[in-house]
Amino acid sequence: MSSLSATHQKLERERETEREGESWCICMEILSIFCYILLFLSTLLSYPFLFLKKQKKKVSKQRVYKLPPGSMGWPYIGETLQLYSQDPTVFFDTKQERYGEIFKTHMLGCPCVMLSSPEAARFVLVTRAHLFKPTYPKSKEKMIGPAALFFHQGDYHAQLRKLVQSSLSPDSIRKLVPSIEALAISALESWAGGQVINTFHAMKKFSFDVGILSVFGHLEGNYRDELTKNYSIVDKGYNSFPTNIPGTAYSKAILEEKRLVEKDLLGHLLNFKDEKGQILTEDQIADNIIGVLFAAQDTTASVLTWVLKYLHDDQKLLESVKAEQKAIFESNSGGNRPLTWDQTRNMPLTYRVILESLRMASIISFTFREAVVDVEYKGYLIPKGWKVMPLFRNIHHNPEFFSDPQNFDPSRFEVAPKPSSFMPFGSGVHACPGNELAKLEILILTHHLVTKFRWEVVGSQSGIEYAPFPVPQRGLPARFWRLESKKSAY
Repeated sequence: MSSLSATHQKLERERETEREGESWCICMEILSIFCYILLFLSTLLSYPFLFLKKQKKKVSKQRVYKLPPGSMGWPYIGETLQLYSQDPTVFFDTKQERYGEIFKTHMLGCPCVMLSSPEAARFVLVTRAHLFKPTYPKSKEKMIGPAALFFHQGDYHAQLRKLVQSSLSPDSIRKLVPSIEALAISALESWAGGQVINTFHAMKKFSFDVGILSVFGHLEGNYRDELTKNYSIVDKGYNSFPTNIPGTAYSKAILEEKRLVEKDLLGHLLNFKDEKGQILTEDQIADNIIGVLFAAQDTTASVLTWVLKYLHDDQKLLESVKAEQKAIFESNSGGNRPLTWDQTRNMPLTYRVILESLRMASIISFTFREAVVDVEYKGYLIPKGWKVMPLFRNIHHNPEFFSDPQNFDPSRFEVAPKPSSFMPFGSGVHACPGNELAKLEILILTHHLVTKFRWEVVGSQSGIEYAPFPVPQRGLPARFWRLESKKSAY
């Protein structure tokens, strides 16, 4: 009995221990569940704070871009006067030395970012061209007309550029050689006689006549005279300070711009239709005619003036150019036959003189673009709406790309320059469509100048004027004479 009792007691103790263990397990399970619930609730409640913390951490990692260094100058005027009252090379070089290849300024009423490297120019004009629309200051846009080709992007620009290029392409302008040659001979004859003339003004008239020829063909005298008169008023206003005060050159030009292209002149244009049958409006035609004339006149006249100066200053080079042109002259029976298109394509030395004149003078110091969105470039912010100006002059005068850049040396173009280091006519889809016409008229006039005429510059003309394109001081006063015999020419 005692054994059974002991056994019974032992079993009871084991059951009691087992019950205690089960109770402990249940408590632990309840505690675990409770802990899981607390953990879930704490995670749920803390999630917004974790999200905000992550967001804060993410924001802190975002790069904050700053504006390029530089000075904005005076209110509204900015640094316009500093730029146009001195050699642009000095102005831009001073800025570049102080701030680097990218800097900000304020010109012609616009905040601007300037870029002075080939990579930056290519970034704006070619690889990221869609981020920068072509533009001019508002005063210039109003003067030329908002529908002009070089103020636009997209389909309208492509349509207009195709139209303009078709009339200024080599295939189209080759038929103009005889007419341009006649204009060149007539101009040179009018200058000859020994009287002192302003070379730049004379070249402006010649290049304007070529521009009229390329746009309208052969105009009757009264149309040409009226167009020339109206255009001269617009031209003066274009190169003046923009103000609408009555009587100023700018206000007169705005009024005259509306009269520059009258209905009678529109009949000389090809009736253009797009694939939908739409034709250009009169305003669109007028704006683009004015744009072409502006592009064709001052810049080409400036290059022609510099070509004459550089040849005059380097007699050895002049003799070499004469020898090249003499061979063509003699092949045309001593000038009794007209120049041909193929002959203008075979003037390598004269062509290199033109290229070096374009580099040295850098008629177009920069071009205007406008950022259509905020753009980051090399850690700097280019804000939406700011003008962006690749500095062709700085690139053309950089010794890294052109050795001894202040020395006039056409032989440097015997080898092609480095990519994007020589852009006298711009680059990309907005490059000047009339560059082939400009080079053609310079080649033709130079041929007749060196084979039939001689000239001398009056006084020492080492200075440069900016109005706004760089030209030799006082427009390069010079005298011209016609050579009476082939023997005296050489």
